[in-house]
Amino acid sequence: MGIGMMTVVTHQVSLESELTSFMGEYERANNSHDIERVVPFIAEDATYWFSDGSYQGVEEVRSAIERTFAKILDEEYEIRDLEWPVLTAEVAVCRYRFAWSGVVDGEPRSGQGRGTNVIVRRDGRWRMSHEHLSS
Repeated sequence: MGIGMMTVVTHQVSLESELTSFMGEYERANNSHDIERVVPFIAEDATYWFSDGSYQGVEEVRSAIERTFAKILDEEYEIRDLEWPVLTAEVAVCRYRFAWSGVVDGEPRSGQGRGTNVIVRRDGRWRMSHEHLSS
């Protein structure tokens, strides 16, 4: 492998590590159930597709997440099996599996599904541009 190719591979590994860390921080923010910790991860013009609907812009996304926090008490959310089909210095796409458990209407509930996120670098920081969760 030539030096140029090694540099590309090293850069890709570094980006993957950085973005995997970003996704871990996003997971922890969601598990805090504090919307003020989650919103900084979301781009102003983000689009989120959830099982209950589609949401455009950070304020709609914020409201949807707040409703989830109110509906599912003591929720534990887990992201696993991350894959990075697109990984550049300015945009990345990840797909993963997720699982959740919590209390809904006084009863223990859980679920799982698949997620796809488009993450963009804006003003030197990564932000969620799109999230699609399906069960």
